[in-house]
Amino acid sequence: METPEGLRAILADPAGAVIGLDFDGTLSPIVPDPDAARIHPEGPAVLARLGERVGAIVVVTGRPAATAVEYGSLAGVPGLVVLGHYGLERWEAGTLTAPPPHPGLALVRSELPALISGIPGARFEDKGKAVAVHTRQTAQPQATLDALREPVAKLAAEAGLAVEPGKFVLELRPPGMDKGIALSAFLTERAARSVLFAGDDLGDLAAFAAVRASGLPGVTVFSGSAEISVEADIVVDGPEGVMELLGSIADATER
Repeated sequence: METPEGLRAILADPAGAVIGLDFDGTLSPIVPDPDAARIHPEGPAVLARLGERVGAIVVVTGRPAATAVEYGSLAGVPGLVVLGHYGLERWEAGTLTAPPPHPGLALVRSELPALISGIPGARFEDKGKAVAVHTRQTAQPQATLDALREPVAKLAAEAGLAVEPGKFVLELRPPGMDKGIALSAFLTERAARSVLFAGDDLGDLAAFAAVRASGLPGVTVFSGSAEISVEADIVVDGPEGVMELLGSIADATER
């Protein structure tokens, strides 16, 4: 396979590159219990090597930033920034900055658990500045998710929140921010000369679009799975494939 132009630009000028990464499904394998997710065993070492060579590594995730740092053992990665809650939160050099919680979250915290209480296996997750419903452990994950879309959307509208769909999950979060907006702002902040973004889910499509709209040499990487199909410049086999790709970039920039 021919090396994409964006990847060639990163290898030619790593100091000007921003490497953007989703967490779940990209750095960490998808697991039934989100609280049990942990970065791929090779992740911290690979990211530390890469962080020494590129302009910046930024993890853009729907998780709280501090959770991604903990579950990813990311505190030791040189220069790494984590943008949590799709960019509403920022962790950098041990400091977390975040806006106050959206007032509509109180309503969904009180009503959403009751909405799913009669569905065996459905799981409510409180992320602090967002909440989510997971159907992965129900008897029919996709059918259950589809049945919940309308009532969850209605509740989100009443609360003034946006609904972010994903792999067997509906997340209710504050509007006005997504991974594309967050990534675009970070590229401007760092005066990036090239960009890579790797993701695995529907929420990452905005970041892929931001790469394409940036005007920079860029490459999109899909951390593939059997659950969805996404068009990208490079498709790899889940977090294992992401580690292989990032490791090969680190190898090439160290030569």
